[in-house]
Amino acid sequence: MISVSGKKWEQKKINQNIVDKLKQEHDFSEILSRLIISRKFDNDEIATINTDLDLNNVFLNNKDFSQSINLVVNSINNNEKICILGDYDVDGSAATSLFVKFFEDINHPFFYYIPDREKDGYGATKKLFQKLILEKPKLIIMVDCGSTSNEAIDFLNENEIKSLIIDHHEINKPFPNANSIINPKKDNSYKEYDYLCATTLTYFFLDLLIKKIKTKINISDYLIYVLLATVCDVMPLRKLNRLIALNALKNFDITKNLPLSTLFDLNEKKNKININDLGYLIGPILNAGGRLGKSQYATELLSSNNDQVIKDRSTYLIKLNNKRKEIENLLLNEIDFKKIEKENKEVIIYYNPNINEGLIGIIAARLKDYFNKPSIVITASNELLKGSARSVYNYNIGRIIKNLLDKDIIINGGGHNMAAGFTLNKANLKDFENYILEDFLKSNTVNNNIFSYESEVSPLAFNQDFYDDIKKLEPFGTGNSVPTFMLRDLKIIKPIVLNNKHISVILKSKTGFSIKSISFNTINTMIGEHLMSYKNNINVIGQIGENIWNNKKTLQLTIRDLIL
Repeated sequence: MISVSGKKWEQKKINQNIVDKLKQEHDFSEILSRLIISRKFDNDEIATINTDLDLNNVFLNNKDFSQSINLVVNSINNNEKICILGDYDVDGSAATSLFVKFFEDINHPFFYYIPDREKDGYGATKKLFQKLILEKPKLIIMVDCGSTSNEAIDFLNENEIKSLIIDHHEINKPFPNANSIINPKKDNSYKEYDYLCATTLTYFFLDLLIKKIKTKINISDYLIYVLLATVCDVMPLRKLNRLIALNALKNFDITKNLPLSTLFDLNEKKNKININDLGYLIGPILNAGGRLGKSQYATELLSSNNDQVIKDRSTYLIKLNNKRKEIENLLLNEIDFKKIEKENKEVIIYYNPNINEGLIGIIAARLKDYFNKPSIVITASNELLKGSARSVYNYNIGRIIKNLLDKDIIINGGGHNMAAGFTLNKANLKDFENYILEDFLKSNTVNNNIFSYESEVSPLAFNQDFYDDIKKLEPFGTGNSVPTFMLRDLKIIKPIVLNNKHISVILKSKTGFSIKSISFNTINTMIGEHLMSYKNNINVIGQIGENIWNNKKTLQLTIRDLIL
């Protein structure tokens, strides 16, 4: 079925025999059983439904973790100055903050550095280390970076400076010659955890390190930072990440975390913190510093105990994020979406030399979401080009960037399945584009722009019991999306425009049952036009949720699409 927005929608195919078996074995409802099967939950994930499970350290006997702990313990025992180098996104800032909390707690000499995107470039480089070694560290710990920094690590070795990499990006072969590397993509013995972000790996590393040196810091107080990084780095909320999310949200008291409670207060948020708050409110604010020239601010905020520092950094980052939104809207208005659609390339590659390089990742994400295709945005940076990529679930963009680096088409870069960044010479732009497009075709990846919904449901099914069943699969996010349903033959009643962006409507069934509904950001779209003027009955693709107004909760349908 083709929708008014041009998307093709299909119902997910589910084996009813498996549904019936799951219902019988676990006493689950029909809809809950269908959702579990469509998401291919394993037994461990099924066990998290209706049951509170503890979070255990799965890396207790991992040789990379053990070697890395011995490396850091040796530096601590010898009172050696340690440098922490983090990436400038939320994952890098959060992981760095965990180390800051730890070293401050044990009163060990250290300093940290978050690179400036324009001055320092991406990742751990020889140029950056030439600056950092002036502070005379004996050990440099790289978090969320370092996996492709062979030359930079060799420079450290030449200067007799030890190094530890804790990362989750694609890694060079041969590996960087660091003293120790924690990266699930490096070793088959724990490759099953390659969906974990750097902050998660750092958390489990510090958990083991704290037990080794017997300090009193309670690392679980910062599990919310792990979830924050997981969500912002678009890691799947499945398997171990699901367990992390459940434990973090269940045990987190925002009043005991001044940085996050301050951000909430300044944004006039009163509700209990949830996944959407982390991904759509807090994450963009923290990332604004790295995008617009204040890369240290997110780490300074997350790691601080000082009321004034926290307030100052929070206020400034919120202002930067508002500025980012304004610039982003201007940039998106300049993009000719119809031209890109007409070109119909399997991978969107958009070059604009005037985009602030701190915003190319966001623009790439917007293009990816709009076209449902891997998207790469490139801008000019002095004599070079810098690019950022966002991908779809079935095309590993980090692997491609790694291959381009191996073939010397790009100068440097790194990434993981869903996102990557890189630098290249202007002369190589055409070779870059040709390689990407050819690789996509060779990979047999299908970009058929097909979207799926769980099942057709009657409007009468939209009740509190139905919603409570769906909520048992929370938290929703990457890899465990909010369930989407189709409802047939609904009449659009009382469309109202909200804030010149959204449309509120009542959807009424043939039997007279009414559903309060909303469609976000659809003014000046085909969905918006139909909601405002279509007179006949229509089929609706949507998601059930809660609307909270004046402390009163009501069920609401979020409209995703319309089918005539």
